[in-house]
Amino acid sequence: SELQQFAYVASHDLQEPLRIVGSYAQLFEQRYKTQVDEKGQKWIFYMVDASKRMQRLIEDLLAYSRVGTKAKEPSLVDSHKCVQDALANLRLAIERSAAEVTHDHLPKVIADSLQLTQLFQNLVGNALKYRDEQPPRVHIAGRRDGTHWRFSVRDNGIGIDPRFHERIFGLFQRLHERGKYDGTGIGLAI
Repeated sequence: SELQQFAYVASHDLQEPLRIVGSYAQLFEQRYKTQVDEKGQKWIFYMVDASKRMQRLIEDLLAYSRVGTKAKEPSLVDSHKCVQDALANLRLAIERSAAEVTHDHLPKVIADSLQLTQLFQNLVGNALKYRDEQPPRVHIAGRRDGTHWRFSVRDNGIGIDPRFHERIFGLFQRLHERGKYDGTGIGLAI
């Protein structure tokens, strides 16, 4: 109940003033950027950037709050289709990074299709983002593990130091500077 209340507040009460601040900051930037000195231009950049980051943060928090509250009743889902939907959502990022994304034959499982799609999208999206100069190579596999299916997403990216494996799945946990990799630190928590 509290999470649903938060979701409502985040989607309405927090976003509207932020939209106004962000809009006026962008208008100010468009109109006065050439009329202020270098320090003023830096301040304008900070205002616009901060409002955009706060908007992304609110949207990500809203997505996180929906994981437990908006789940559909689990049903038989084709995980192959969930992967295809995730890859369609990431098509532009895949093309821009010249990534190669492959997968095994994936099973039908009992799940919420939207959440499974979001899971694959977040993991593949991270593989596209956290990489070095070579094009990303991502492989999604699914194998039977007793009465369950175990999925894995492997890539040739920069990886996660094992000492951070527990921490990185917490809310707002990031391992890199904001300027190096974009994001809010909510994706793996979701």
